[in-house]
Amino acid sequence: MKVEQLWRAGKLAGLAVVLSGVCLAQSGPDEIAQLKAQVAQLQKQIELLSKKLDQVADGKTADAAPTPEVRLYPPASLTATTTPVAAPVASAAPPAVSSPIVNPPLPKAAAPQAAVATPSSPLQILLGNITITPVGFMDLTATWKNTNAGGSLGTNFGNFPYNNTLPQAKLSEFRFSPQNSRIGFRVDGSWKGWRFIGYNEFDFLGTSGATNISVTNGAFVPRIRLYWVDVRKDKFEFLAGQSWSLMTPNRKGLSPLPGDIFYSQVMDVNYLIGLPWDRQPGVRFVYHPSEKVAMGLALENPEQYIGGSGGGSPITLPACCTSYAGVQLDNQTTQQAVPNLHPDIIAKVAFDPSARVHFEVAGLARTFRTFTLQGPLANLNSTVTTGGGAVNGNFEVVKNFRLISNNYWSDGGGRYMFGQAPDLIVRADGTLSPVHSGGFNEGFEATAGKFLIYGYYGAMYARRNVAIDTNGSLVGFGYRGAPNSMNKTVQEVTFGYNHTLWKDAKYGALNIITQYAWFTRNPWYIAPNSPKAAHLNTVWVDVRYTLPGSAPTVVPK
Repeated sequence: MKVEQLWRAGKLAGLAVVLSGVCLAQSGPDEIAQLKAQVAQLQKQIELLSKKLDQVADGKTADAAPTPEVRLYPPASLTATTTPVAAPVASAAPPAVSSPIVNPPLPKAAAPQAAVATPSSPLQILLGNITITPVGFMDLTATWKNTNAGGSLGTNFGNFPYNNTLPQAKLSEFRFSPQNSRIGFRVDGSWKGWRFIGYNEFDFLGTSGATNISVTNGAFVPRIRLYWVDVRKDKFEFLAGQSWSLMTPNRKGLSPLPGDIFYSQVMDVNYLIGLPWDRQPGVRFVYHPSEKVAMGLALENPEQYIGGSGGGSPITLPACCTSYAGVQLDNQTTQQAVPNLHPDIIAKVAFDPSARVHFEVAGLARTFRTFTLQGPLANLNSTVTTGGGAVNGNFEVVKNFRLISNNYWSDGGGRYMFGQAPDLIVRADGTLSPVHSGGFNEGFEATAGKFLIYGYYGAMYARRNVAIDTNGSLVGFGYRGAPNSMNKTVQEVTFGYNHTLWKDAKYGALNIITQYAWFTRNPWYIAPNSPKAAHLNTVWVDVRYTLPGSAPTVVPK
């Protein structure tokens, strides 16, 4: 019974008693006896109602006061904010009545903290049984170079000008660019015990055909960086799509996620000289014998490369085989035109005994084949199988301070160092000979408060590989009289910091990132009275807003 009902029943019972008294004064003996019995019954009901009212006053029954109605403030106060608003409790007391019975007190309103809505979470979309999380950031990067080295945001490691190369050596270069901005999303879910992640990421460093791109319209072209799906069940994992190559050093296990890959902290979109890396299509199989060990095998996109990319110099072909360029061997004059015998085969084993230590060993196998048109091997295939390997690691030697070491050496794997060395040369008889090349990066990364500070030293080396053509001239790579773009070594010293101005998983982050880099390159052949080396100084300053979001803690099933 509710309070109002009890109150009305009590008033009616009292009225009945009064009326009964009036009737007693006007009735006979039999009627008086009957009325007395009715009055006694009404008195019992009044006593029962009185007890129930006392129980309501003491809060001992479920039929207490009416439940207070909860209302939010008017919607206008919630506009443009996700901050929870405490909900005031509206009064729900019953109307006042003239009665000797005291109205029971209402239950106390809950504390404001208890009325606050559930806090908002990082930016995620639950769509059916999958979770979609946006990824990416918005960059505005200022770049200054002390010579006109080209390359926009990135560094053409192999061809920045010597001091006697005019007018490039006498001009400096400055520009703003948003091209390093990235956008994409990841999809997380599970199906019958298989955990899957779909990941894609784009930037705006694609090649544009617009001639007014810096005059009236910054029409920068998006391009695919990453586009893959990875599935795992128990100890087995499979990946397909375009991902960071398995030859790229990892920070954690063999994970393909960008945060678990080492491509440094720098703003240079070509990263570090001497670092083996690629983003290319392929498939990957991974076995996890334990949480501390991972073993992977990848089949990735091959390419028979003879130089010409990222400032690297192409080889000189013999007279028999000049037609190979761009047709059988990639010299960066055509796209997707070169035949390949089989995928590049990469194997890697990673060890993570603790969160402070990551160590890995990788191996690379490649095969090149051409069809010889002239010479002793005319109308025959020339085939050579090559390989390479890497030993990489990063170690937290003290809290928040890590040492980095990446080391790569190959026999025909120059294209994995941003194309700074050719994979092979062609001899006068049409046979193929791989070029030995390698590189390394050593450095540190440290965090102190809202600052991440980094510094690296890197270098690449391409060994000379020379052949004699049928007319007696020298061909190949690094021969006497070769152009000074055929580099023996390229070195880099770089450092900088990343300052987090603010960061919140629900709202994103705002960062200021800086980098300074000094480069030097030395050619195999130095002509008389020519510089022995070329040098370049570059500074990057970047403002970055990172989209909110984080990986889901619970994967929908």
